[in-house]
Amino acid sequence: MTEPGVGMRVKDMPVADRPRERLLAGGPVALADRELLALLLGSGGKGVDAVELASRVIAHCGDLAELSRAEAHRLLAVPGVGPAKAARVCAAFHLVRRAQAEPPRPRITSSADLAAAAGPLLRGQARERLVVAVCDIRGSLLRLAVVSEGGDDHTAAPIRDILTTVLVSRGAAFGLAHNHPGGSLEPSPSDLAVTTQLLHAAETVGLRLLDHLVVTDTAWRRIELH
Repeated sequence: MTEPGVGMRVKDMPVADRPRERLLAGGPVALADRELLALLLGSGGKGVDAVELASRVIAHCGDLAELSRAEAHRLLAVPGVGPAKAARVCAAFHLVRRAQAEPPRPRITSSADLAAAAGPLLRGQARERLVVAVCDIRGSLLRLAVVSEGGDDHTAAPIRDILTTVLVSRGAAFGLAHNHPGGSLEPSPSDLAVTTQLLHAAETVGLRLLDHLVVTDTAWRRIELH
């Protein structure tokens, strides 16, 4: 039980009324604004539970939009909201603003997109490099990484390492690109073999190989997938 004079905490509510359990069962859309805010507050204040305190915080600011812009000192004016609660609420809304301010991720929807993304890591290099571009199911670029680097005419294509990089990055698809420092756009027999092996290996773990490119300082060429 909650001590006399202390607001009921979220975990002290009946299970069916707890915002956290309802969110986990039905997702955030199952909760009202005040219930989502109650999860951030964590507990109520003197004589009020967390949900009622959340309602008072929203009413104090006027609406949810105003609350999202409120500074911590403004929230401290609500009885029951201390520095920890005010800081959590302000931090949550500020994280949302930061996420919204980030530029959209580039998308890999064509061979040209892959060449544009991987080219800066490959051009002007004296040694061969292999770059993997990890994408989500919509083609948004999640990660761009050099997975191997070798000599002036060859670099290994470690299939297991490539697939692990994609899976660890939570990708659904990936593209490959490697450079030929000598300037030739002609795929080597090894390039062709690795492309075919990767195509089949990716399918076995539920991934999709989008493309494999050969890149030089002035051009690029797609290796045909078979």
